[in-house]
Parts: sequence; structure tokens; C-alpha cells
Amino acid sequence: MQTPPHNPQPYYLGLPLDSVTYTKLVQCSTRTGSLIHGKLAHMHMIKTCFKPCLFLLNNLLYMYCKCGETDVAKKLFDRMPKRNVVSWNSLISGYTQMGFYHEVMNLFKEARMSDLRLDKFTFSNALSVCGRTLDLRLGRLIHALITVSGLGGPVLLTNSLIDMYCKCGRIDWARLVFESADELDSVSWNSLIAGYVRIGSNDEMLRLLVKMLRHGLNLNSYALGSALKACGSNFSSSIECGKMLHGCAVKLGLDLDVVVGTALLDTYAKIGDLEDATKIFKLMPDPNVVMYNAMIAGFLQMETMADEFANEAMYLFFEMQSRGMKPSEFTFSSILKACSTIEAFECGKQIHAQIFKYNLQSDEFIGNALVELYSLSGSIEDGLKCFHSTPKLDVVSWTSLIVGHVQNGQFEGGLTLFHELLFSGRKPDEFTISIMLSACANLAAVKSGEQIHAYAIKTGIGNFTIIQNSQICMYAKCGDIDSANMTFKETKNPDIVSWSVMISSNAQHGCAKEAVDLFELMKGSGIAPNHITFLGVLVACSHGGLVEEGLRYFEIMKKDHGITPNVKHSACIVDLLGRAGRLAEAESFIMDSGFEGDPVMWRSLLSACRVHKATDTGKRVAERVIELEPEAAASYVLLYNIYNDAGIQMPATEIRNLMKDRGVKKEPGLSWIEVGNVVHSFVAGDRSHPNSQVIYVQLEEMLEEIKKLDYIDEKLVSDASEPKHKDNSMVSYHSEKLAVTFGIISLPRSAPVRVMKNLRSCWHCHETMKLFSRLENREIILRDPIRFHRFRDGSCSCGDYW
Repeated sequence: MQTPPHNPQPYYLGLPLDSVTYTKLVQCSTRTGSLIHGKLAHMHMIKTCFKPCLFLLNNLLYMYCKCGETDVAKKLFDRMPKRNVVSWNSLISGYTQMGFYHEVMNLFKEARMSDLRLDKFTFSNALSVCGRTLDLRLGRLIHALITVSGLGGPVLLTNSLIDMYCKCGRIDWARLVFESADELDSVSWNSLIAGYVRIGSNDEMLRLLVKMLRHGLNLNSYALGSALKACGSNFSSSIECGKMLHGCAVKLGLDLDVVVGTALLDTYAKIGDLEDATKIFKLMPDPNVVMYNAMIAGFLQMETMADEFANEAMYLFFEMQSRGMKPSEFTFSSILKACSTIEAFECGKQIHAQIFKYNLQSDEFIGNALVELYSLSGSIEDGLKCFHSTPKLDVVSWTSLIVGHVQNGQFEGGLTLFHELLFSGRKPDEFTISIMLSACANLAAVKSGEQIHAYAIKTGIGNFTIIQNSQICMYAKCGDIDSANMTFKETKNPDIVSWSVMISSNAQHGCAKEAVDLFELMKGSGIAPNHITFLGVLVACSHGGLVEEGLRYFEIMKKDHGITPNVKHSACIVDLLGRAGRLAEAESFIMDSGFEGDPVMWRSLLSACRVHKATDTGKRVAERVIELEPEAAASYVLLYNIYNDAGIQMPATEIRNLMKDRGVKKEPGLSWIEVGNVVHSFVAGDRSHPNSQVIYVQLEEMLEEIKKLDYIDEKLVSDASEPKHKDNSMVSYHSEKLAVTFGIISLPRSAPVRVMKNLRSCWHCHETMKLFSRLENREIILRDPIRFHRFRDGSCSCGDYW
């Protein structure tokens, strides 16, 4: 009979191994994280009917927990014939690692009900969960159990208690545990230091840090990183504190540690020291995504030279990709903001495609950044798509979309979105309210603005300066200068914006003296004026005919405050001199201003030429403006009106023909008025309004009535009320006349009629409004792009310089 050959590999023939071999196989799988090998070993035990001992079962349990297979671990745990404290600790640790905190506490309760005596590891895991869930009450109960069980001595539990109390916001109790402990290690000190960092107690953190070093213990990278993070969040002590901790990091050899290096970089970036931040970044041997994110964020938080630093952030992003790194959600949200800053919209779209590639489009911060990007680029529809595809919408999401609508001139859409935001149950912040008041200002929707003002007061944010500044602007732009003044007086701490807005508002309303008095009062309050403040003062002097005062303030701005005049300041001086009839002086000023190539300067002079009927000068100036801006219709129209007013029909006709030949089209006049929280818009000869028949009947009646006023200029009456000729008929039915008529019909007699127009009114309409105000005994307020015209008793606040 032949002897069977010896087989050296019984494992593959289904023969069982011994406990030691199985244990080594399972432990190896745990160390390497190779779940499949661990499962193969477990499967072999089952196949060969091997009955593992408790020690081997605990190793299997630990392996499954470490590999994230908590479901399999729980099944194994439930089938174990016998368990010890290690079994409970392994499963509890696995659930803690996976973040299943509710299951951890249930297991802890079951373990306590068993006959086993729990050890320090069981209590440490339970305290860790209490710290992560901020359950201070349960944490105190476990602390009591530890004391009753006689386990208060081990440093592991001391550290767990300190960490738990710090995370739950009771640094005083953590300090008490720290002071009464029999044994402390570096983790104890570092945990308490991190606790003081968390509550922003930097002074106490530094004292503890010095005390720790005197005890011969060293900071670890975690505590040092936390301390540096605190320095970055508190600017008042950040510079000295950050540099001191930087020295400690170098001394301890931790300056090249990724955690410490990232914290150092972030600290220097937050205090505005980008030079040192860049040096640290370049010194790091192998920067990771977190370091790149910190450096990109550092560049983007710089307000000065924002475009330059945004370009640097973009370069870092491309460098990340060239190194094969996968950007995180924070990377994408930051770099999208960089694209918005430098208006790199095409690049932003390409980054959007990468976000889809990595399936990160559902991140709320990325969603907000995408909404902002598309809104700024004018792609409101794409912004809406990104908004609706973001699963978790917050106030920032809504505000980004609302701001996009307002910045792109879609004010009514912005108001609609604001109402939807309120219906969603979310509470808008002061920035959102400010934006909505700005939308109401542009629409001249005073009723909607008053309601938003009331909402701000009701929710307790009405006293924010940013909101009060927006209220001043809203009331002023809606023609209610009295309410604007009242809001300004109620502002407790007016800033430079408050003063500038109020000065500019008075200037636009023709209240020149009030604007100048406010300016002097502001200087007396110790607030230094800026270029916007001076612009408001110069506009006031221009509209009020204060020529010498305007020239004096222009010199004060340059000499006393060191503000270099820009084109707007210079255009005000041209307008100032032009209104006074000093046309030659105005032209000379343009040539010496340094802005002789800017059409705005010459257009201001051209308007003055028309008012003062300076046909020859007007022709020369108009030719210069048309040369500088050949596609702008305003210059052609002004020159046409100069010729037409002078009765020179041939050149006027040539100007019209030139516009046709060059394809220059005059922007259609649009006027609008708010009635009953609804904005009604009109164009010349408009019959689309539901009440158009009533409007035209009323307008015809008023035009007939003004003929009876004995002091009326015959030319005005014939031009403004004769419907026989096409041109004269269109003058009768200009958009502002239709809007004013609708307001007279719809509003109570005590309410002023506030109408806004996108273009300056013609002379005929201006004079007709004066007559309407006298005829109807109503106050009519007309706002055009230049200023407000307040018509009362047959006169206008502009002094007839329309």
C-alpha cells in the first residue's frame, strides 16, 4: 500500500489553522487595513468549523471596526458566546470612529448593565462622544461614575475629562480637573491650551503655554496649531503672539510640520503679512491641499490690490492641478470668488465643469460662489439654475441671487426674490436689507422701501448703520428728502458714508445751502471727507449756482485733503462754470484738467451751450464729443436741440440724417411711478396700460386747461398741446406726462406724485410740469439721471436750469 504524499499547505485544502496563526493573520489585516484578507481568514475559520477563542474573536471584532464594517462587527458581537470588556470597548470604539454617537451611548448603557467592570477605555470613549455632541449633562454623569468606580487616577481619563469640558464650553471645570489631577502629561496641557484657544482667551492660553514649557514639556503640533489659529483670529495680539509661537515652533523643530506650517501660514495671511506667509509656503517640503487653500484664502482676503492678489490665487490653483492634487470644496469656493473679483467669467465656467467632474456641485459654499459668479457676469438664468440646484440654501445663497438681480438692473426680480426669502422662513441679515433698500431706491418704490424699513425695525436690525445709510439713500432717491433727513438725524453714529449720502441727497434735490452746511458740520464732528463727500458738495454748488464756493471747495479738496480730482469732480467744475455762463473758462478748464479726452467733460459743456444758446461754441464742442464717442446718441441729440432752439433747421436735419447713416439710435424715454406697491412704466405714446383710455382723457383735459392760464408762453402751448402734427403730438404724450397723469388719477390729493425717468426731460415737458403743479395744486417730483425736479405752485426747485 502506497503512503500518501505530505502536503505542506493544509490552509488551501480546507484544514484548520491554529489560534496563533489566525490571530496573526487578522492582526496583519488590521494593521494594513486590508479588509478582504481579514474576511478570508474569518471565512476559513467558518469553512473549517474552527471555534475561535475569545482573544481571537476580539481581534476579529477590532479588525472589522477599524475597517469601518460596523454592521458586520455588531453581528459578530451579538453571536459571541462570551464577551469581556475588550469586546465592548472594540465595538464602542468602532462606532465612535464612524460617528454613530447614539449607538455608542446605547452600547455604553448595555455594558454598564452587564456583570463586567468597565475600564478606563470604556469611559474615555463615552466622554469623547459627550464632547463631540456637547452633551454636558451626560458628561457630568459619566464623570461621577468614574469617581464612584475609583478610576479617577489614570491620565487617560483626566485628559478625556479636560477635553470633554473644554468642548462643552466649561473651561473652568476643565481647569479644576487639570489642577486636581494626580498625573498629567503633555496631552493634558495641550488639551487645556486648546480649550482656552476655543473660547478666545489668548492671554490665559499664553500663560499656560509658558507654564507648560517651564515644566519641561513640549507643545505638540495640534496644540501649537490651535494656538496659532487663535492668533490669526484676534488681530490685537496676533502679531507678537504669532511670532513668539513661530519661534517656539522653530526651536521644537515643528516649523516644517504640515499642521503647524499651515497654521503659521494662515496666521501671517490673516494679519496681512503675505510676504512671510509666502516664505513659509515655499519652505514647506511637500505642501498639501490644506496649505494651498490657506495660501489662496490669504490672497483673497486682501482688499488693496484685489485684482493682483486674485491673479496670484488663480496661479496657485493651477499649480495645485499641475501637481495632481484634488481640490477640495473650500478650494473651489475660494477660486470661484477669485474669478468673480477679476471678472474671469470664462475661466469660472471651466472651473464649474471641474466641480461637476468631482461631483461637488451640491456643496452650499460652492453653490453660493457659483450664483455670485454668474450673477456678476450678467447670466442671471445660469445663476438661478445654480441656486435651485443647491440642496441646502441659506441666507447667503438668497442674498447672492438677490444682489445679482439688483446689480444687473432687475430690481423688480430682486424684490420678488426677497419676498420669497421671507416666505421661506429665513431671516435676512442687514446686508440683504441694505440691498433691498437699494433696489427700492432705483425703482423709486417708496412704499416698498417703507415696508422694508418697518421690517428692519421689527426684527431689531434697523439701527445698523449700513441699513440707515441705505434708508437715507432710498428716501432721497424716491424724492422724500424730509424722511431722508429724519433718518440721518436718528442715526446714532453716522459714518463717512452717512454724511456723504446725506450731502449728495441734498445736492440732488437742489438744497445747495443745506448740503454745504452739512459738509461744514461733518468737518466739525472730526470726520475727514473723502472724494465722494467732495463730489456731493461740488454737485450742490453746481446746482445751486454757488460758483465761487464750488471753486474754493475744489481747491480745498486738492490742497488741504490731498485728494486728486477724478473726472467726476472735474465735470462738476465744468458744469458749475457752464451754468454761470462762463463757457470760455469752462473750456479752458477742460484743456488743463488732464481729462480732455473724456467725453463726459465735453458733454457737460455742451449742455451749458444749449442753455445759454451758444450755437457756435456748441457746434465746436459737439463735434469734439461726437469724435470721442461716435456711437453715443446723447451728443447728437444735444447738438440737434441747439440748432433747433436757434431756429436753424438745415443743420438740425443734417444731424438727424447723420445719426441714421451711422446707425445711432436714441435711447427711448421710459418713465415709471409706484402706485399701490406696483411699479407702472410708460413710454411716449404708450397705450398698453390697462387705464390708458382714462389717462389720455385726463391728460387732454389738463392740456386744455393750461391754455387758459393767462401768463403761458404761446410757443409752449402750441408745441405742447396741439395734436395735429406728429412731432407735437408725441411731445404731448411723452412718457413723464403719462406717468404724472396716472399718478394724479390714482393717488390721494395729499400725496405727492413721484415719477422717475431714465432720460432728461425736454424743455416742453419741464414747463408743462410746472403748469400741471399749479393747475392741480399738487406737488410733482420728477427724477431724471441728473437731479430731482420738485414742482410746486408753477415753479421748479432747479431754478429752470432743466
